This record gives sequence, C-alpha cells and structure tokens, in this order.
Amino acid sequence: MAPFLRLRQICLVADAIEPAASQLATIMGLNVCYRDPHVGKYGLENVLLPVDTMLLEIVAPIQPGTAAGRFLEKTQGRGGYMAIFCCDDPDARAAHTDSLGVRAANVIDQAPYHGVQLHPRDCRAAFIELNTTAGSDNIRGPYPPAGPDWAKAIRTDTTQALTTVEMQSSDPADLAAHWGRILQLPVETDADHSSVLRLPNATLRFTPGDSEAMTALTFKVANAADIRAAAQEQGLTLTASGFRLAGVEFKLIT
Repeated sequence: MAPFLRLRQICLVADAIEPAASQLATIMGLNVCYRDPHVGKYGLENVLLPVDTMLLEIVAPIQPGTAAGRFLEKTQGRGGYMAIFCCDDPDARAAHTDSLGVRAANVIDQAPYHGVQLHPRDCRAAFIELNTTAGSDNIRGPYPPAGPDWAKAIRTDTTQALTTVEMQSSDPADLAAHWGRILQLPVETDADHSSVLRLPNATLRFTPGDSEAMTALTFKVANAADIRAAAQEQGLTLTASGFRLAGVEFKLIT
C-alpha cells in the first residue's frame, strides 16, 4: 500500500456527555452515528458525529481517576484531547516515532481496525493516534470506531467540512516541527506567517499561546450567522469567529 496520511477524527473531552453532545448536534446540524461501548474500559462514555468523512468525538469520564479526567484537570477545562489519523502502516509509523523518543502508549487491535496511540506527554499539545482499517480503501467505507453505519449519518446541509485544527504553544514553530517529525510532514508557513502542516483533507495550524494545547477547530459551514444564533440560543459563549464548546473554539467560515 502506498504511504498516506489523513485526518480521520478529532476527540474532545467534556465533564459530561450531556448537554455537550446534544448542543453540538443541534448547533452544527450533525447526526450522532455511534456510542462506542469499548471506551467503557477506560472509564469513559462517548458520542461520535460525522462531519462529512471525518468524525468529531466527545468523551466524558464516568468514573474517577481516568486519563481523560486528569487531562481536563491539567488543562483547566481545555477539551482538545486527541488528533486521530488514518494511514498506511500504524506500526511502521510508530516505530519511526519511537526513534524520535515518542513512545506508544496504547495499541488497539480490534480486527479489521488497528491503532497505535502515542504518549500524550511525548506528543505535546494533544494525543496522537495512527490507525488503519484493513480492506477499506474507501474514505466512506468501514471505520469500526464510528459504528457499522456511520456514513449513513452524514449531513452537509449545515456543516460541510472540518478544515483546520489549531494548536497553540509559547513556541509554535517548535511544536509544528515536532509534530512534523512525528507525522513525517514538512512544516510550511501560511500567509499569516503561522507554521502549518498540510494533510490531503485538513490543515494543522500552530499559533502563539500561554501553554501547549489544541484550542480551536475551523469548520466550513453554509451559514455562519445561523449557527452563531443557534449557539447563543443554547447559552454558549460566542467568539469573534464562532462559539466555544467542550473546551475549544469552534470557528466558522463560509
């Protein structure tokens, strides 16, 4: 198989699944496709919603002492938890990251799905997972973490695409270089002088901030004003570009 790497899924952490999941579905015009029972062994519950061919996941602790709960405490409520990539060979890519001193923290082997999660402390800013689904050459094809019929839940009348994942750091160029080495992608400079990593279906943008964290997601939408109004009706905090939910900013572009 030829080497490839695509952004597959973004995972956010909330104190509780509700009302975050219902607010997200209502505001962004998305459908829930799955609630994965396998995350229970980590002391979590979750919900997944497709944004075209990507998945947006919210997880929440259901017992004390979970890694996700500790993450929320450490970040003081910042919810950008994990960036998940599908690729040609997760094990080979994990061997590469190990050579950089970025350790594998967890291996998930649930055929036909195979994933390697890298240690969040080594990744910095957010957890990275690299995965593959055997026999799936179709980006709308099988993806077990999202359930057996995830593609049937896709809606694009309100929210059309997740285009950008934003991470902040006191040294954004250094964080971009670190992620570039992990993902084997060249660092580029955008028009606003931000360091970026470009994937076939999304951009990772690195911006200045007081700590290292995933802080914002940008979505292409049909009508930003309508979505902001829906967020306001749900009692969420509006920003200049969108609104805040589950510890991150949802930025809207048309």
